[in-house]
Amino acid sequence: MATEGGGKEMNEIKTQFTTREGLYKLLPHSEYSRPNRVPFNSQGSNPVRVSFVNLNDQSGNGDRLCFNVGRELYFYIYKGVRKAADLSKPIDKRIYKGTQPTCHDFNHLTATAESVSLLVGFSAGQVQLIDPIKKETSKLFNEEPAEHFSCSQEDRMQGVLQDQD
Repeated sequence: MATEGGGKEMNEIKTQFTTREGLYKLLPHSEYSRPNRVPFNSQGSNPVRVSFVNLNDQSGNGDRLCFNVGRELYFYIYKGVRKAADLSKPIDKRIYKGTQPTCHDFNHLTATAESVSLLVGFSAGQVQLIDPIKKETSKLFNEEPAEHFSCSQEDRMQGVLQDQD
């Protein structure tokens, strides 16, 4: 095997290389197993939001994690930074068609191991209350067209909507 540039070591391990089929790149486990990976050269990346809640269950795995990627919302058991979550097995996964999640937060006061309330705000102005443990959708607020309402992200999370008409 010949080396390029003359200065490289013969036993150096490559982390990426190019062939006529394309670019091959060594990925860390967290990047490789991420649901619905997007190409590295994507121009307009969607913002990702993350929410945490502790359910105080007896098993010691009380932490839960919610995050969104584009139009998808995922809910997982969080085991800490030293132990990777199995991203192929979410507790709950939702894909939205007409709108995308822009913000979400848990109700920490009512969270239990059997039920947790998650409030999700969407790009078209709707707000939805869901329970990702029971896999229930409770209520959808502000189903009117977005141009009739004005609310900030903070207002969406508190469920406060004001009609401008």
